[in-house]
Amino acid sequence: MSEDWQESKEFSTPFNLKLIRWIALTLGRPIARCFLYPISIYYYINAESQRKASHDYLSLVFNRPATRLETLKHIHTFAATILDRVYLLTGQFNKLDIQFPEVNIPRTYSHKGVGCLLLGSHIGSFEVLRSYAVSNYPLPIKILMYENQAPMMVQVLNALNADVANTLISLDGSASGLLKVKEAIDSGTTVGLLGDRILGKNTEKTVTCTLLGKPFTLSTAPILMAAALKVPVIVFFGLYLGGNRYKIHFDLLDEVVILNRKTRQQDIQRYAQQYVDLLEKQIKQHPYNWFNFYDYWKSNEQ
Repeated sequence: MSEDWQESKEFSTPFNLKLIRWIALTLGRPIARCFLYPISIYYYINAESQRKASHDYLSLVFNRPATRLETLKHIHTFAATILDRVYLLTGQFNKLDIQFPEVNIPRTYSHKGVGCLLLGSHIGSFEVLRSYAVSNYPLPIKILMYENQAPMMVQVLNALNADVANTLISLDGSASGLLKVKEAIDSGTTVGLLGDRILGKNTEKTVTCTLLGKPFTLSTAPILMAAALKVPVIVFFGLYLGGNRYKIHFDLLDEVVILNRKTRQQDIQRYAQQYVDLLEKQIKQHPYNWFNFYDYWKSNEQ
């Protein structure tokens, strides 16, 4: 598949999403999870480009051709996290076993009144931290999101919780979004964003990195933002472990991102590759948590 992720169709329809939401809230999680099997089979059969992207990605990770069952499991894992998003947004955390690390790095900075950038990816569930933070402990958090991707999912699911929905700062290309980021950081708020996708090849600065032995282009926006704001950068993963289990993982990329004038490009390259190396480590440990269902490497070619 050669089109960009922004040009790819959503993985669902408003009716399907509302149906899943109704089943989850009315019939309960055990019954709702039974529906994931026919749903996963349906998308395996009908979502040809996503199925191929999953097969190619898993083949790269496993260093051998992926089986049909492995590709189906990949789709099922994604569906499971979407279902659990309903429970996360409605505050039903008792249905899930969420493991936090002994040292909660963002909360440590928050207690000091220090804002930071929380750099995530389309690996696992970002929602598992956002919803939990809003509902369970005082971690002020805002999320940068490009809402034109999967607008149906954003609208249908975020309608479940106005407090969580209000944490969003829309990435619409205007200066207002960046101003809101600075205001949040200055007030000691954690600002989360996803760093593994390019919003526009022709308008965004990128750098070439290597993931799973293959080159691809990565946006430099998070690195440049961190350098401008002079804040700590924390890489975050909300990993789905199967069943009702999730594990939160943090890595401190750097206390302060410094780009020297003479070595600016090399410094950007180094930070970007460090971020990618952390992604690769989690991909190898939890391969089914990769939720970029398009030809990631080819789509990101310059």
